[in-house]
Amino acid sequence: MEPVVFLPGFMSDARLFRDQLDALSPVRSVQVATFGEADNVRDMAARVIADLPERSVLLGSSLGGMVAMEVLRRVPERVARLVLIATDVLSELPGVAATRDLMITRARAGRLDDAMAEAVPMAALAPGPSRAEALDILREMAHRVGPTRFAAQSRALQRRPDQQGTLRRITVPTLLICGAYDSVFTCRRHEVMAGLVPHADLMTLDEAGHLPTLEVPVKVNDILRGWLDG
Repeated sequence: MEPVVFLPGFMSDARLFRDQLDALSPVRSVQVATFGEADNVRDMAARVIADLPERSVLLGSSLGGMVAMEVLRRVPERVARLVLIATDVLSELPGVAATRDLMITRARAGRLDDAMAEAVPMAALAPGPSRAEALDILREMAHRVGPTRFAAQSRALQRRPDQQGTLRRITVPTLLICGAYDSVFTCRRHEVMAGLVPHADLMTLDEAGHLPTLEVPVKVNDILRGWLDG
């Protein structure tokens, strides 16, 4: 079986995938990529490629999904399958890019929690008991990652390339997962991506938002196991 390489989302680390790592590691080799201090998707992808197995399953969430698409664009022969979660294929809209400048200013001024609350608002997650826990984990990850990387990763989101052409050329099995409550990268965006990829599988989780791996981990695990084994 090909190993699974997890690419964390914005201001996240391995804890974003804690349940998926536990579920898959007994049967597959797993590893979690890091982006270091890179402030653009291309350099992040280069870092991932440097540590990439000869052939693997790429699983990217949010910013990690954008990096996964860039990895696929560069070294398609090393990607056996692709999983994209809560992400976007399009470049950033100018209005959204401008708001990130304000978030960067807040984060650098010691207001990282406020910047994160704007980047991933509470309403972007599904209501219910898992919302508070997921946001707490995201906040903890963000403090570990820190304001310097908040700025770098925000710049990467602002300048990310349009990857529609990459998706149109995909020849490997591709799975898209979105949460119905996600207002950061909506399910409509995932429908657009699914329309670009030949024979893509799209799964919409009605009880999740922008952090489905934390909000509904059991459902995500079941989807991944079934799809990877199929």
